[in-house]
Amino acid sequence: MKLIVGLGNPGEKYENTRHNAGFLALDNFSQKYNIKFKYESKFEGFVGELSFLGEKVLFLKPLTYMNLSGNSVIKVINYFKIPLNEVLVIYDDVDIELGHIRLRKSGSSGGHKGIKSIIKHFKSEDFKRIRIGISKGDDIIDYVLARFSQKEKELLNVALENISEAIRFFIIGKNFEQIMNQYN
Repeated sequence: MKLIVGLGNPGEKYENTRHNAGFLALDNFSQKYNIKFKYESKFEGFVGELSFLGEKVLFLKPLTYMNLSGNSVIKVINYFKIPLNEVLVIYDDVDIELGHIRLRKSGSSGGHKGIKSIIKHFKSEDFKRIRIGISKGDDIIDYVLARFSQKEKELLNVALENISEAIRFFIIGKNFEQIMNQYN
């Protein structure tokens, strides 16, 4: 079983904001594969499911707010006994140019509070990630919580298409280093 997590914040106030790029990536993928999300209180998030070649793939959008993302993710991990090497987390990164993505097999949080929360709960930095570039603004808090302009959406859509392909490769079991080489 695999788990793919998109990070973001719940509620209309945060819809389509830069900090919700992880949610947007899962929404884009789920439209292509007709994945329906439903709220699961025991996991504190929206969960979707896809069966591929007899293997179950779960998709999670935590509703714990970004800084507490690990609370939701660890509940799914523990309930389904998913090994960390079968987890992929997708989130925004201000240090990457808008429209670009970077894949990593492990590493620190890089200051991202959602990833910091997940690392704390996993007690490990060894899980796969896709970082979505959103570029950097002047006031970082206001910037990440702002919505994308029309021009920015066009760049973001290119990244979301690449992420959907990377997710598909992850699901079918392609070597993650090969996926990294293709998209980094």
